[in-house]
Amino acid sequence: MPIIEILLFTLTILAGVFIVWGSFKSGVSPMPSSKKARQAMIQLASEAGEGSIYDLGSGWGHLVIRLALKYPERQIVAYELSILPWLTTKVLKQVLGLKNLELYREDFLKADLSNASVIMCYLFPDVMTAIKNKLEQEEGKTHFLISNNFALPSRQAIKTIRLTDFYKSPVYLYQMSTLDTKI
Repeated sequence: MPIIEILLFTLTILAGVFIVWGSFKSGVSPMPSSKKARQAMIQLASEAGEGSIYDLGSGWGHLVIRLALKYPERQIVAYELSILPWLTTKVLKQVLGLKNLELYREDFLKADLSNASVIMCYLFPDVMTAIKNKLEQEEGKTHFLISNNFALPSRQAIKTIRLTDFYKSPVYLYQMSTLDTKI
């Protein structure tokens, strides 16, 4: 077996181990949002005013890279625990020279989210409950939360976009704090 094939096989196995380990550690696998969901989330971000945008569980960077490119004047902050998706996003950030994008390889449930103006997420229901509880305790300046597919428990979305996919997947916009202007 040629050395290149052995190297590629080894790298593939290592990548798989990193993804499985990261998924086991966080309880969530790095699942990218669909293109339609990303477009809806970016649209809602423009409707949600100004200020920093935090992506909780940024995965492979599909959304945060687009956000950083679309909103160079806004601070984009991304949290991802899984090393391979985080590293991929870090490389893309460097290659594209995105100075407005900050990447953290840490648990967003333990991070200070009080400076987020808008929070974006594509997280399972149990984690959505944890996020709701965390935001209620922090009482920061988070004005909006945009969620792909999973509702925020005991909160009413102020806007819902139904995607034109097979499942008619929802993307929710929640107002988290009182603002002078409403959407």
